[in-house]
Amino acid sequence: MSAASTIVHPTAGDAGSRSAPLLQVRGLRVEFPTRRGTLVALDDVTFEIGRGETLGVVGESGAGKSLTGASIIGLLEPPGRIASGQILFDGKRLDNLPAEQMRRIRGRQIAAIFQDPLTSLNPLFTVGRQLIDTICTHLELSETQARQRAIELLAETGIPAPETRVDHYPHQFSGGMRQRVVIALALAAQPRLIVADEPTTALDVSIQAQIIALLKRLAREHSTSVMLITHDMGVIAETADRVAVMYAGRIAEIGPVDEVIHRPRHPYTQGLMASIPSVHENRERLAQIDGAMPRLNAIPTGCAFNPRCPRVQARCREQRPELREYGASQAACWFVDT
Repeated sequence: MSAASTIVHPTAGDAGSRSAPLLQVRGLRVEFPTRRGTLVALDDVTFEIGRGETLGVVGESGAGKSLTGASIIGLLEPPGRIASGQILFDGKRLDNLPAEQMRRIRGRQIAAIFQDPLTSLNPLFTVGRQLIDTICTHLELSETQARQRAIELLAETGIPAPETRVDHYPHQFSGGMRQRVVIALALAAQPRLIVADEPTTALDVSIQAQIIALLKRLAREHSTSVMLITHDMGVIAETADRVAVMYAGRIAEIGPVDEVIHRPRHPYTQGLMASIPSVHENRERLAQIDGAMPRLNAIPTGCAFNPRCPRVQARCREQRPELREYGASQAACWFVDT
């Protein structure tokens, strides 16, 4: 678990409470059939994202963060399948849509930003050609209008000399600039939801800060909802309105970012927060969570965190806790310190 960032929390907005949620995920279960049985990768994942709200999703590698995002945008890799639950976008189900209908929603209504911009950009075409094709696919604009829109998007995302750079190829951009191009691609069709999966991980710290600031500004100016997937709680603290902490395919805790950071309820969240260095403390060693995330074929009975939990009791090894409300947050723990 990375602890590279020092936490500075933003002022949480009220965007998520203005009206009915834009995205609702209810009891999502994702399975991977194998010759030795069925592996459950996501189990009863439930959350929502308000209109104009940024929800951070954090956890160690293997927690199910990226799989949740892939399920929402309809890019779940076979043999993975949604076994049960519902994904509703603006009140309409996505999880049972035919592939062609989902393709029309993806890009137009829901966009994605991935960790490595090179996987999102075709090296054989200029960034302008890729932007123009995306714009023309989803919006009724002429080639000339789409090119002008592409230049405006590059300028909006901080690409210098966009009138010239629009005709450059991906390899002619630095890593940070390529990620800006990917963000421009994501915004091309004016989507209502962006699923950003580790958008800053491959970048150095100074460029990370620029990309975070860019995402915050664009979300605010376009009233776009954002699902920000990361392993870095510092990025979440700087960007999100609310945060969902995932562990072994389930949500361990969810709530307003300020509440979860400063008053974590679940022992796993408390461990994550303790592992982040603070500018106000002088410690010789960072705290750590002993052990590792369980494999999908070895998730323990009861609470999945029980082998690593410093407060484990007999009930934790026998019964799996559900999310329960504690103040403004929810935590899946039998013995929360209130």
